[in-house]
Formats: sequence, structure tokens, C-alpha cells
Amino acid sequence: MPTNRTTIDGSERGLPLHGAHVIGAVPADERFEVTVRVRRKVALGSLAANGFHADQAPGKRKYLTREHYATNYGADPADLEKVEAFAKAHNLVVVESSPARRSVFISGTAANFAKAFGSTIEQYEHDGGTYRGRSGPLTVPDDLAPIVEGVFGIDNRPVAKPHFQRPKISPGIGIQNHTTGNSSFTPPQLAKLYNFPSGLDGSGQCIGIIELGGGYRAGDIKKYFHEIGVPVPHVSTVRVDGGHNQPSTSDSADGEVMLDIEVAAAVAPKAKIAVYFAPNTDKGFLDAVTMAIHDTTNKPSVISISWGAPESNWTAQAMKSFDQALQTAAALGVTVCCAAGDNGSGDGVGDGKAHVDFPASSPFALGCGGTKIAANGSKISSEVVWNESTDSATGGGISDFFPLPAYQGKAGVPASANAGGRVGRGVPDVAGDADPASGYHIRVDGQELVIGGTSAVAPLWAGLIALINQKLGHPVGFLNPLIYGSVSGTGSFHDITSGSNGAYAAKTGWDPCTGWGSPNGANLLKALGG
Repeated sequence: MPTNRTTIDGSERGLPLHGAHVIGAVPADERFEVTVRVRRKVALGSLAANGFHADQAPGKRKYLTREHYATNYGADPADLEKVEAFAKAHNLVVVESSPARRSVFISGTAANFAKAFGSTIEQYEHDGGTYRGRSGPLTVPDDLAPIVEGVFGIDNRPVAKPHFQRPKISPGIGIQNHTTGNSSFTPPQLAKLYNFPSGLDGSGQCIGIIELGGGYRAGDIKKYFHEIGVPVPHVSTVRVDGGHNQPSTSDSADGEVMLDIEVAAAVAPKAKIAVYFAPNTDKGFLDAVTMAIHDTTNKPSVISISWGAPESNWTAQAMKSFDQALQTAAALGVTVCCAAGDNGSGDGVGDGKAHVDFPASSPFALGCGGTKIAANGSKISSEVVWNESTDSATGGGISDFFPLPAYQGKAGVPASANAGGRVGRGVPDVAGDADPASGYHIRVDGQELVIGGTSAVAPLWAGLIALINQKLGHPVGFLNPLIYGSVSGTGSFHDITSGSNGAYAAKTGWDPCTGWGSPNGANLLKALGG
């Protein structure tokens, strides 16, 4: 008797990548790994039942430990066993099961995965190369339908891009200490302009950084920090799904990796830097995020993510799984900073509509938008929305997927610029210098570069949060309800009131270009209880 099957909610895979076409079936014996996401044993709910109240000061919040979460809120071992039995029945190999990450990692052939999940798997070709793709929904037997929340890895198309932009300094010019006009800056100079609290270095903290390509060279890191007069940080690599530290040239994703490390560590040089390298697929990205959140060795208190893509590029199951992972981070006291994108209100889609970038659009992410800054000595002389062109401007806008979160209820989030005027999650929450014209001095693969983009803002904020966590003696965790609540009106932000990102304009207070604005770090620390 054939088993009745149910579609996995949100698993429908839409159109192939732009310009991609099918070139044939994937070889039946091609082997790869898949991640099956499993429901929580007990719903986290509002977190209040655990003593966590989002609007409480960080010092009064009761965070879950990673071990307590795994035992009480991770996947039920019985659910994991059912998925494992299903896999074995389809001649698939169970590589690992993780109650904390609510994941069963399975290896097998394309033919067996196609049969197990009711999918047609084909090979696609596009300008960037080839990928293994699928179309339509995935299915599981009815008895697994309540258990399985997502299946990732059958389709291995690249899902995200790094949000950085990279003009070069003239040959022979090293790192300079420019602080006037529209010049570029070292991260410590920006930290001074943004009044980051002094006398702190991130000691006792770990900053997790998610990377989906590229790599770093220890020699570059050592030379860079000697040049800017900051202690050389401790940087370690965590490999996820076969990803690894693989530096190549300065024109590659190395620019992203070095930007993230050098900005975060220049601000908080005594914080440990753990870099999670994973393949650029929905499976790789999700697995890297859950690995970082549940890492009981490095225990990051803040995570920086500078990769993303328009919401329209993601499956619903992916956005739900990421969002739940970031909710878990909130329960554990981990702040997750996400770049809001570098292609203005259209986010590079090119359909004439407004789009926001994911995962910055998750209500549990601290979305980081971009500004253009000018300085006169140690003071900011002007700061406006970063917008040089359609493809060089801060992302921001209204989510088409996530509803308006309660903490944004009084922020004046406008209706979407798209037809229908939906009011959803507003992006970003905060901002910082991102324009390449006022960008960051960075060293990449032996070259001195100036790099901009909202990619720089996420690690800048991650470094600030590490300093605040150090001073407070406990993590600030999920910042969003606080910056829309008790922190409001405390002078913790430089309100950006000039400029636009295309469909949305800056205004007094929160706006869909720069959120609340760029940080006044010392005031933010004070407002959070320091």
C-alpha cells in the first residue's frame, strides 16, 4: 500500500536563478547531504514563561543556557528517531542528529533523495556556473508531516551575496588616518566618531562571524593590526558542511571575510573571533547560523552576518527556519546583526518593486543599514543616507513576508511602497557608515583597500555590542525591543534625517533607510544599564 504524503509547508521552490536553464537530470548516483529541520519539543512562545521579557533591561532578563535549551526546547529524541528511521528506509545514511539544532543530517544519492521527498532533481546552468536544482514542493509521509519543518540541501543554488563594495586606494598608499571631509576611516576612528565607550576591549566575549565563501590570511591580519596600532586578535575557523577558510584574491569574497574580521576585531580586539565557514546554499547558511548559536565551545554572545538576498529569492520554509533560529538566539542572549543590503529599496531585484533583504528582515535580527559620513577632526560634520546610485545605496523597506512585530508598533512604520501598501516588519533597525566614499581601510590578500557596504555595519555593531556586554557583565541579547522602547529618547543614536534609498526617505525618528540612525555608543551603554 502506498503511503499517503503531505507537502512540507513553504517548501515550494519557485523559478530558477535568473538566466538559468535545465541541462539534464542530475546523475542518479550523485551523493550529497541534506538537513532535515525538526519541530521543537516545546514551543518557546513569548519566552516569558522562562523569565525572559523582551522589554526588560538586559540585567533583569533570564536567558536560557545552551544546554538547558537543548534539553528542554530542542527536538524531541523520539521525533529525531522517526526521521532517522524514514531516512534508513530510503537507503539514506544518518550522519548526525542534533537536538539543540533540531536537525538530522542525512547523506545519500540523488535518486534516493528524489524518492524520499517526492522531488525531481535536475542540473541547471547559468552565467555563474551550474547548480543542482529542484522545482515545486517537497513531501513526506503523513506521519512525519507534523515533525518536519524544512528540508535543505537538495537544491544547492547560491542563495546569498556579500553586502560589500570595494574601490581601491591608489597603488602604493597604505592605511592612512584620514578624519576630514569625505575621506575613509579606520574602524577605531569610526568608533571614536560614534562615541564607542572607552576603556573596553571586548575581553571575555566571542564574536561569531558567518561566511559563505572566501577566506583570511593570518599574515594579513597581523600586519593590519600592527598598522592601526591595535592588538592582534585571536581568530579561529569553524568548518560547517565542508566549508573552509580558502583565501584567493582581493577580488573574491575574501574582501567580505577580511572586512568582517578587521572591523569587529579593531573595535573589540580582545574578543575572540570565531569565523563559521559554510557553502553558499540554503543548507550551508542555515547550518552555519545554528552551529554558531549552539556552539558550546566558542559561545558567541553576538553574531555578525553580512550575507543576504531579497526575500523573494528564499523559500518560505527557509525564512521560517532562519527566523526560528534567531528567536532561539534571543532566548540564549545572543545578538544577531545582519546587513540590510547595498542595492537600495529594490535590493537588486530589478522588477521595479521595493524589496527588503533577508535575513535582516527577520524580526529577531538587528537589521543594519548604511550612511555616508563626513568628519571634522573627531566630530561628525554630516551624516546622510547612503545613496550613490541604484546599485550603491542602503537597503531598507517593508517586509513582504514578516508581519509588523509588536516592538515596532509605535515606530511609525509606513505602508510598503508596493501596490497594496502592506504594513510589515520595517528594515533596518540601526545604521552606520557604509558608503565606499567614506568607507573602511582594510587589508585583503596583501592589498590596502577601502571597502564600504552594509557588510561593514554589521561587524561594527557586533564589536560595539561586545564592548557593551563586557562592561555590563551580561549579554544585551535581543536588542530590538529595547531600542524601540526604553532606549528611545536617550541620545543613543544620531538621527539621520536627510536622503533616501529610492522608495523611502529619511525622516525624524525611525525610517526605512537608516532605522533609528547610527550609534552613540557611550549613551547606548548607559541606556542599557552601564
